[in-house]
Amino acid sequence: MLKISVIYIFVHLCIRQILTTMKIIAIGRNYIDHAKELNNPVPESPVIFMKPDTAILKDNKDFYYPDFSKDIHFECELVVRICNEGKHVSPKFAHKYYDAIGLGIDFTARDIQSKHKEKGLPWELAKAFDHSAVVSNLLPKEDFSDLKNINFSLKKNGAVVQNGNTKDMIFDIDSLIVYISRFITLRKGDLIYTGTPAGVGPIEIGDRLEGYIGDQEMFVTNIK
Repeated sequence: MLKISVIYIFVHLCIRQILTTMKIIAIGRNYIDHAKELNNPVPESPVIFMKPDTAILKDNKDFYYPDFSKDIHFECELVVRICNEGKHVSPKFAHKYYDAIGLGIDFTARDIQSKHKEKGLPWELAKAFDHSAVVSNLLPKEDFSDLKNINFSLKKNGAVVQNGNTKDMIFDIDSLIVYISRFITLRKGDLIYTGTPAGVGPIEIGDRLEGYIGDQEMFVTNIK
């Protein structure tokens, strides 16, 4: 009887793990100034790429510089959490599909990305590597009085290097949900990284990165 119970618990935990696995949908070039700083054209529709769940780095854990790149860049971004399954979401209902907002970093191996862009190859090796998606604790959406006027920033070694505001997004959160759900079914727990403002730059071992929404510290990441 005990053996059966152990097997049941094991299977239950495996199923729970499968059901709680989320996907990370990230948006590129969603701020005009950032597109310009990388000499990229301003997009006419959202630029989408994916990160696996193994990219997640949470709980203020350290980021260890990988050995396959010599030019990792930080990209601070607002992150939203999906709370309902959605396909072909209409604009008037888009606000019902996310319930929490946080802050994150989309770490990018810029040297790998540049080589792949030159050859017309996908960006995944430059964007989707392990622990490349820092994410803070998430705040209820209701904590924000105006979702189209959220200030966020990133400090590197105590100095502000990025400042962003959702009012400057080319495609706002609702628009992203509508667009993404045309192609990809959104599921509860999915995270959308909504794009980074200007000011991205390289990291080095020993750096300390701190992310803020308004004056509230959201995460700290030390580079090892």
